Amino acid sequence: MTRPLPRGGTLLLAFMAGTAIANNYAIQPELTTVAADLHVPLAVIGLVPTAALVGSMTGFALLLPLTDHLAPNRLVGLQLTALAAALALAAAASGAGLLLAAYLLIGAAASVAAQAGSIAGRHAPTGRRGTGVATVAAGMSAGILLSRLAGGTLAGILGWRRMLLVFAALALLGALAAATLLPQQRPHSDRGYRAAFSALPPLLRQFPELRHAVAAGGLWYFAFNVIWVALVLALAQPPYSLGPSAIGLYSLAGLLGFAALPLTGRLTDRYTPAAVITLCMLAAAVGAALLALGLDSPLTTGLGLALFDAGCFAAQAANQSRIMALSPQRSGSLSSVYLVLYFTIGALGTALAAPLLNALGWHGTALVTLAALLVAAALGNRTPSRVSR
Repeated sequence: MTRPLPRGGTLLLAFMAGTAIANNYAIQPELTTVAADLHVPLAVIGLVPTAALVGSMTGFALLLPLTDHLAPNRLVGLQLTALAAALALAAAASGAGLLLAAYLLIGAAASVAAQAGSIAGRHAPTGRRGTGVATVAAGMSAGILLSRLAGGTLAGILGWRRMLLVFAALALLGALAAATLLPQQRPHSDRGYRAAFSALPPLLRQFPELRHAVAAGGLWYFAFNVIWVALVLALAQPPYSLGPSAIGLYSLAGLLGFAALPLTGRLTDRYTPAAVITLCMLAAAVGAALLALGLDSPLTTGLGLALFDAGCFAAQAANQSRIMALSPQRSGSLSSVYLVLYFTIGALGTALAAPLLNALGWHGTALVTLAALLVAAALGNRTPSRVSR
């Protein structure tokens, strides 16, 4: 029997997830300064976010399944320690090559954020899995939303190298807390890691519900990336010609998504993930429809982004809860398959945003995302035929 987390354990996991995932983004406001300090072209240092993304996807594929095999206190403690070491390496980097290598490691170690969600779902009390997953998702969302602000502020005061060391210290504190407070119980597994890793691709064939979850989640993450990349490009061009600071203010709309996550968890536990996903996708579709009206009104644009972000963030928490429920003892492996494909489809949205904007304009691009969200709502409404709780 899986033991529940100690009191405050879910909040601790949410904090760890938020501070870990923030490391993928915190340095981005300082990339120009980093390029100047290291005497390399900005185009080279601009590869740092890509290195972090590649590292994260590698972590999702190779490290997330470890949640099915290692005790939470050992797994999270070791991975946060590795994150601290990678951040220290980045802080000491004397050239672009070492910095990029460090960010591959940082991205991989930051995948502990996804492990935290899997652990919260597995160790949640009966009937509270959705709340646990949503709480950790809220921590991750906060980390992503606030990372650039925190990183830029700290770098402005301390410099980018010391800023990285502050985040390294936070990771070490998290490692200590994980080793002390998280469950020491090792998950029961009838197969080794190598066998479990080789079994990842067949999970899509074994669980039709996982295929539905991947398709629905991939569609809304595709839409999410298309909207945000196209928005930045559209607002920077005439007739708007907004600067980076003004465009960045629109990211505050994502705070509604962060605020909606705790409610999403309670609704998922009370009703079904499928019902919550459908509701969230309809809310996101309303947001996309408002955005399709145009960008002339900041109020309408802000409201559209708020509904759009809230729907996508909340649906993701409900979708991951549904995936973990398919087989709680294999939740790490199931989440690994889901997140690798989810981010791959999302990366496609990032790549297609500019071509769609050039070919269809802002209105057409927003309508493409609206169609993707409506298809995701239909896929998300499919109730799993078998759920193991």
